Amino acid sequence: MSLKAVAAKIFASYISRKTNAWANNPVQTQQKVFRNLIEQAKFTQFGKDHEFGNIANHSDFIRRVPVRDYEELKPYVEKAVAGEENILWKGRPLYFAKTSGTTSGAKYIPLTKESMPFHIESARNAILHYIHETGNADFVNGKMIFLQGSPVLDEKNGVKFGRLSGIVAHFVPAYLQKNRMPSWETNCIEDWETKVNAIVDETVNQDMSVISGIPSWVQMYFEKLKERTGKPVGELFKNFNLFIYGGVNYEPYRSKFESLVGRKVDSIELFPASEGFFAYQDSQSEKGMLLLLNSGIFYEFIKAAEFYEENARRYTIGEVELGVNYVMIISTNAGLWAYNIGDTIQFTSLNPYRVIVSGRLQHYISAFGEHVIAKEVEEALREATTGTDISISEFTVAPQITPSGGLPYHEWFVEFDAPPTDIGKFAASIDVAMRKQNLYYDDLISGKVLRPAMVTCVSAGAFNEYMKSQGKLGGQNKIPRLSNDRKIADALAANRR
Repeated sequence: MSLKAVAAKIFASYISRKTNAWANNPVQTQQKVFRNLIEQAKFTQFGKDHEFGNIANHSDFIRRVPVRDYEELKPYVEKAVAGEENILWKGRPLYFAKTSGTTSGAKYIPLTKESMPFHIESARNAILHYIHETGNADFVNGKMIFLQGSPVLDEKNGVKFGRLSGIVAHFVPAYLQKNRMPSWETNCIEDWETKVNAIVDETVNQDMSVISGIPSWVQMYFEKLKERTGKPVGELFKNFNLFIYGGVNYEPYRSKFESLVGRKVDSIELFPASEGFFAYQDSQSEKGMLLLLNSGIFYEFIKAAEFYEENARRYTIGEVELGVNYVMIISTNAGLWAYNIGDTIQFTSLNPYRVIVSGRLQHYISAFGEHVIAKEVEEALREATTGTDISISEFTVAPQITPSGGLPYHEWFVEFDAPPTDIGKFAASIDVAMRKQNLYYDDLISGKVLRPAMVTCVSAGAFNEYMKSQGKLGGQNKIPRLSNDRKIADALAANRR
């Protein structure tokens, strides 16, 4: 074992002990974070406007600080973007992470001197927890690739901005720089298809041991490698044994990945966002990701079923339950306050607190009151393909409210790598799995309000073509699993097979 691997194991043991210290005291840890956030921000414009000086506990905070999304917080953000100081957080942001907005163009999420280190340390600690649990540290000697956005940054009023993954690229530790790929020049390529081809050129003859990125885009990279060499990725990279991912559920991609690689590899799931790094998988044997309670973020949770009710209850970490679908609300040392990030989560463990991402508050189907979420459709697809030779590249689901004949239904648009021999039977399997999970959906089928799910096959590359048409091919972009309208569905329907 190399000296570098030995050092990694020692450091991993130290980080594991530190993590256990706060994970075993979750309520006290969050109370400490809460007090620190309020104290540091009470002289900012936001702190003065909301009387932070009079906030002593969570109840005071609820009375003074309503839940907001980006559009509602935007007047404060715009002042910070304009160069004003002490608006949402003390001083000025170090960076703005630029993301796609919903109603008014780009969003600018502040990153501060206090928040930025947690984005870097959390990704590092996820790997260290893996090393500590498995004892596998040899991969630190191989090459590591991180499929990410361009590190080229623009500037507004003296503060640089760009995609979060591009900003993070500026903070890669020196001890990883020699192992890290692709090159800076390749990472700066904006066009995703050109970039992936360049990454293949640079890595095809390298000893890749760790590969990281959103599953759908890593899959594209793997397909191009196989197309170029005719070899499975696992044969090409004999020491590739760890895949790190975030952004979407890996399960719908797992069988295709293992087919492209030619064998199973370990994986680590992350839950990062421009607004904060919230959780990472700390165990290969336990379900869910460890919620990071000591990373400058104070969490509140609102039951998704109650979110749009007036004065919906805001739960803290000691009040949550297993298996409930919560909207996650955050207050951070980047100056986001009672901020709705739009993600829904469920707790899989309360000791320690582990979560899974169940979907997006805006990504659901409830055209008939069924309240279907991403976790349910992903699980239904997993059940329908388990034990079969069916392989799926990508999928999304939308309601068909006004069919030409018969009852309305949920339409599944699926891009197959290996399709089923009987589409009708496959659709029926999906429908059975959905009915088991969602009682509202089951009632609608039983009551003849909906007919069972229908599957529409789309041609190879249809999803990539759609993303390209929206200017969202590659980077951190991903296709929504669910839509409550037909915008995506109608675009994909033109490519039905």
